[in-house]
Amino acid sequence: MRLYVPPPPAGSTVIHVDEHCIVADKPSGLLSVPGRGPGKEDCLAARVQAEFADALIVHRLDMDTSGLLLLARGAPMQSALSRLFRERAVDKRYVAVVHGLVADDAGEVDLPLICDWPNRPRQIVEHAIGKPSLTRYRVLARDPAANTTRVELEPVTGRTHQLRVHMATLGHPILGDDLYGGPATRLAGRLLLHAMELAFVHPSTGEARQFRAEPPF
Repeated sequence: MRLYVPPPPAGSTVIHVDEHCIVADKPSGLLSVPGRGPGKEDCLAARVQAEFADALIVHRLDMDTSGLLLLARGAPMQSALSRLFRERAVDKRYVAVVHGLVADDAGEVDLPLICDWPNRPRQIVEHAIGKPSLTRYRVLARDPAANTTRVELEPVTGRTHQLRVHMATLGHPILGDDLYGGPATRLAGRLLLHAMELAFVHPSTGEARQFRAEPPF
């Protein structure tokens, strides 16, 4: 098991704050919430709560994924915002760099996923009992010299490791992916996956909100 060494704080990760919610840009290598066992207390939620005591996590990102996380201010707003995620009323866009040259300019991967329990946290495609999982992708740029493709990914569903498994199954694993990447694991110093955009209609005000953080790669 890999030792957890969170990146040191480099100033506030908060990019937006108001009376209802907080948006933070999580660095790669930092847990979203405290992990199990000693030494895993440092996480995005704890760092934001050090600034805003009423901040409560609404959703999570994989430890190695960077990008936008939404936190609510107080339990009632946490419940309202969490419901948006459950009802798929939040538009999420990611950017990734994958191994190989993706042939189609756009497409989708519709493959059901389930936890590979003996090898958890790995997920696998399982057509019989897997949960429906849908990812849309769009090519942003191809780099023939490096044999890589930059893609925008839209997870219509929100399964664990969905984007990572779907891209690997497509034959284009995300660079730096130590679970599903195979040789692509060694082609980057980190997982090249970043949650770039969040958009939703605010449950209290009815206002359309959109947040964006450019990828650091």
